[in-house]
Amino acid sequence: MPDTPPVSDLARFFAFFSEVNIINQLSTAMFETRLPPGFTVSQFAVLNHLIRVRDGQTPVDLARALQVPKTTMTHSLAVLERHGLVQTARNPEDGRSKCVWITDAGRTFHEAAVAALATDIADIAARFPSEDLQQAMSPLTALRRLMDARRDG
Repeated sequence: MPDTPPVSDLARFFAFFSEVNIINQLSTAMFETRLPPGFTVSQFAVLNHLIRVRDGQTPVDLARALQVPKTTMTHSLAVLERHGLVQTARNPEDGRSKCVWITDAGRTFHEAAVAALATDIADIAARFPSEDLQQAMSPLTALRRLMDARRDG
């Protein structure tokens, strides 16, 4: 077990995670106003994960990756499948489970959702130096990887 950092460092980390959480809340609210009625950022996150990471994952794998209960993932997948954005089929490696694939309509939906944010992102980009954002990316990516490894390990 590593040594406990000084209280001042713990306070800095708490303040950092508070800022990240507030940014998450604000960006989620901004994004949900741009999605078609009836869709949530959580549902979009499933599509984004399938595109960004890998198509054909099981619902359990998706729930684990997105840190949601399996019942929540089941609901999100049902909504997405009802709208033709994903399809599920028997897992070719294990016939007892299913896998999820994004459809062409799902890819189009994803592209349209990202495009719908363009004006908001452009406004933020005009007011926030991209150099600052670039400098923040490396430590944020390293922190995400560390936290992913801790979660999975």
